[in-house]
Amino acid sequence: MKRMKRFSWLLIAVLFVATLQMPQMAGAVKVVDEKLGVPIVALGANLNETQKASVKQSLGVDDGDLVEELSVTGQDLLKYIPDGNPNAQMFSSAKITRQEAGHGLEINIVTPNNITQVTADMYATAMLTAGIEDAIVDVAAPMPVTGHSALVGIYKAYEGAGGVLDTERTDVANEELGVATKLAEETGIDSDEIASLLTEIKQQIAEQAPATKEDVERIVNEQLSKFKIELSDEDRQLLIDLMDKIRGLEIDFSKWSEQLDGIASKLKDKIGSIEVDPSFWESVKQFFVDLFDKIKSWFN
Repeated sequence: MKRMKRFSWLLIAVLFVATLQMPQMAGAVKVVDEKLGVPIVALGANLNETQKASVKQSLGVDDGDLVEELSVTGQDLLKYIPDGNPNAQMFSSAKITRQEAGHGLEINIVTPNNITQVTADMYATAMLTAGIEDAIVDVAAPMPVTGHSALVGIYKAYEGAGGVLDTERTDVANEELGVATKLAEETGIDSDEIASLLTEIKQQIAEQAPATKEDVERIVNEQLSKFKIELSDEDRQLLIDLMDKIRGLEIDFSKWSEQLDGIASKLKDKIGSIEVDPSFWESVKQFFVDLFDKIKSWFN
């Protein structure tokens, strides 16, 4: 009888927690945004039907959802990345949902094991250079890929959602993504730290409005020193040349700075979280071990 009473209390507690979750579940109903439009899903043209179903599931697209589907081909690759291969196999896919002004960029790599080089923050900084703002973007692939061609899907989906892209900006954004992954590979520095470095340099360009390439070089050197990152002369020049191209783009830097603030804040939080004291996680683990031991003791 005593054991049954304890079980009853445990059941009541579980039902109480479930009841608290019901409003959140109700709030998860997908609502069509009549102002900004339905999400755009750009699927790699070389996906077979099984892979398409898997990717759509990863992107959170269920049967019956109101979305617009686009196919991303090698010709799209050539359109957005001039030196791309028009015969390339396209597998990585993206879903873009436009947001109200001021929302900022939110990038989610929903199949992290299959996007092997490009991080969410690398996508974010490159997309901002390309002119994409205020959107939630999900990226997925059914197999391991570097992730570079997913940017093509993002571009096509953004234009499909009514956005307008400048080819000069997308060219620089593509170059930025290439530089970011190259630096991460050659220096062995964490990809998030590389993305943070690029974001901070661009933020300083937005705030200082450098007039010459020499000014850009000074900003780059200051930030490399701040992040304690050492580059070869070749890689340092590569970074300076890239940032000088960004300086020359027709960008509303006052608006750009606001978007960069959000990205920089998320990066600082992410990098900072890596340094959490391991004993903290041990204490969390021990808490749950003790809790389950307590529950088990009720039935003994």
